[in-house]
Formats: sequence, structure tokens, C-alpha cells
Amino acid sequence: MAEAKDLPTTGSEDEAPKGGRRCPICGAPEAARYRPFCSKRCADIDLGRWLKGNYRIPVEEEPESEEGGASPDTPSGGAGGGGKPADE
Repeated sequence: MAEAKDLPTTGSEDEAPKGGRRCPICGAPEAARYRPFCSKRCADIDLGRWLKGNYRIPVEEEPESEEGGASPDTPSGGAGGGGKPADE
């Protein structure tokens, strides 16, 4: 039978790791269970921010050209075939 000193010890799941990282929401030490947050509450706050769109990367959009040409994302020639109008 193994003695107690031979068994691995496990810390609490809520114990902060030795790195000293902090919760990005409130600044408390992070909990391993909710990494990188300190609690379920802070994890839920962050999720809510993502879902509301609070985390965005600002982008400067280029103005659209007024020439009316085909954009590089769309094939030229449209959806039809051959470019000739159909006879009715």
C-alpha cells in the first residue's frame, strides 16, 4: 500500500498558478478552473462583451469606386452565359 507522502498532491482548482497572472476583468489572481479569469462571473462578463460586439478591431474601409466595373471578388460577365440576350 502506498504511503500518503508518495501520492501526488493536487491543489484547489480555484488556486492561482505560480505565474502570478491576473484576471483581465477585475485584476484578481486567476483561477486555474476559469483561466484566464478569476471566477465564473468574470468569465461571463467577458463572454457578454464578445457577444455584444464590444471587442472590435477598427478598420478603415476604402471608398467604393464609382466606375461601375466588376469588383475583384465577383466574376466578370454576370450570372448569365455568353453575354447575349435570350431571344423571346
